[in-house]
Amino acid sequence: MKRRSFIRQAAYSVAVTPIASQFPNLLFDKAEFEYLTILHTNDVHSRIEPFPNDDGRNAGRGGIARRASLIKDIREDKEHVLLLDCGDIFQGTPYFNYFGGELEFKLMDELQYDAATIGNHDFDAGFEVLNERCTQANFSMLNANYDFSNSILKDQVKPYKIFQKGEMKIGVFGIGIELDGLVPKDLYGDIKYQSPYEKAEKIATYLKKIEKCDLTICLSHLGYTYESGVFKPCDTEMAEKTINIDIILGGHTHTFLRHADMRKNRDGENVIVNQVGWAGIMLGRIDLILEKNRKSKCLSCKNQFLQEPIDNTIIKHK
Repeated sequence: MKRRSFIRQAAYSVAVTPIASQFPNLLFDKAEFEYLTILHTNDVHSRIEPFPNDDGRNAGRGGIARRASLIKDIREDKEHVLLLDCGDIFQGTPYFNYFGGELEFKLMDELQYDAATIGNHDFDAGFEVLNERCTQANFSMLNANYDFSNSILKDQVKPYKIFQKGEMKIGVFGIGIELDGLVPKDLYGDIKYQSPYEKAEKIATYLKKIEKCDLTICLSHLGYTYESGVFKPCDTEMAEKTINIDIILGGHTHTFLRHADMRKNRDGENVIVNQVGWAGIMLGRIDLILEKNRKSKCLSCKNQFLQEPIDNTIIKHK
């Protein structure tokens, strides 16, 4: 399959019926299209069990079992699925205090995560422990803007990974937040922070132009956006100031987006930005339909609470 241009126009509509019914039948000739479902989480923070029933608005929400069941159902229904996480896997419940992150990584392996990026709280037990967890994981840990050359993590964390799903070639890379001021120096050691926008564009351009990826996905732990006057790198700004990134999946700010955000990049092309809160309360889902003749794309974004209410928002692209 030749490399395709990404989304050009977007229109929003709300629906609760299956995605296939939202588009003309002629669009769904299987010989003409490739289908990809992207599932994503962020800031799970060691939330292994649901919140207690007396926890107020989050009562009964979250927990690994409900997420595992939903992911299993989706995989049985869809042929090509990517499961991704945007950092802060650790810290937040006694499970992390007792097991030091081992349980979290084992459960992510059980759910068959494909890749994750590093959040600031993933250093809370120190870089040595994080390194040990990475050696045990069957999924890829990705970060492109931390310089690991003087760290034991250099052999465990890669800037990007390419996934082949059917005829689709998907490049996934990670971008992390400035650790200084968030994490004590002795916990992250000699890891050096580099410009997230510059590194993101460099990696995305390499994946698009050299590796000929059909789709580039950034796993970000910068934060969705910040108040006016706060000059910190964030996902919305990265989308607008770079090129060659198609989708930014984010974390850090615990932002619950009912539907994905759409931003124009530096070349005026659309970039999807999404984030699904924290603690595994929601599962992000993006369904892509990639046309082989390169004329159009369709997309469905459904950020779903793992307990009622369920929000289904369809975003259609041509």
